[in-house]
Amino acid sequence: MLLGAIEAGGTKFVCGIGSEHGEIFERVSFPTTTPEETMGQVAAFFRDKAVEAIGIGSFGPVDLHRSSPTYGYITTTPKPHWGNYPILAELQKHVNVPVGFDTDVNAAALGEAEWGAAKGLSSCMYMTIGTGIGAGAIVEERLLHGLLHPEMGHILVRRHEEDHFAGNCPFHNDCLEGMAAGPAIEKRWGKKGFELQDNAKVWEFEAYYLAQAVVNAVLMLCPQKVILGGGVMKQAQLFPAVREQVSRMLNGYVQKPELAGGIDDYIVPPGLGDNAGLSGALVLAKKELELQAQR
Repeated sequence: MLLGAIEAGGTKFVCGIGSEHGEIFERVSFPTTTPEETMGQVAAFFRDKAVEAIGIGSFGPVDLHRSSPTYGYITTTPKPHWGNYPILAELQKHVNVPVGFDTDVNAAALGEAEWGAAKGLSSCMYMTIGTGIGAGAIVEERLLHGLLHPEMGHILVRRHEEDHFAGNCPFHNDCLEGMAAGPAIEKRWGKKGFELQDNAKVWEFEAYYLAQAVVNAVLMLCPQKVILGGGVMKQAQLFPAVREQVSRMLNGYVQKPELAGGIDDYIVPPGLGDNAGLSGALVLAKKELELQAQR
């Protein structure tokens, strides 16, 4: 079975061709510019590809309710030009196959549950920390949807007592994304994260905010695995620091081996590496094809 996959990120789009077993045969990436230019490149990539279905994992917020008149839209994103954009309908103008649609982080969670770090588990959370912060979750083997979809990048966090940065979120200033995403690091310190590798205070602040997000997820969603991805998490010192802060913040309240001696195997990087989102989009494509066959 030949499937198409799109990881539609706020910084770049990744398009690929793969199988229902998670094999990726071909992939391309290009910057996210205007909708017209970016979707034109997407359409050109799939024009001569004989895929049976396509999955899109998109940056958001997005409308995932099939009965909604704006189903398949990117809605209130701060990304210029992309607000209230019908990304699903635009793709469907160029392809005549079933298209599965969800958030980019839900797709990544799905890929990790199918073939990655959460394989064999019934629940997990995937959080990406990069240009923005987003999280997707699987609960009892199903992607978490509801009134909207998880928007954990915008949860409110306690401010570090030494941190006087105002925050960088255009909606909430000092929410998690406003304090801990890549652009927040750069705006606070005047340099990009990879240029601050040896500044311990940078990563102390970062671990403090990310650990709060993990603790909130543990207490509200009880995932069997927490997976942290994205460019910021490529700083090797972050994982030990986040794990240490999570243990400190929970303070023994949740008595589970995974949060004690097993925490190194509980808070982990993506098992699929940089292919988590693209692999998850393959799962979305497969599931949409199966759904269409049942109708």
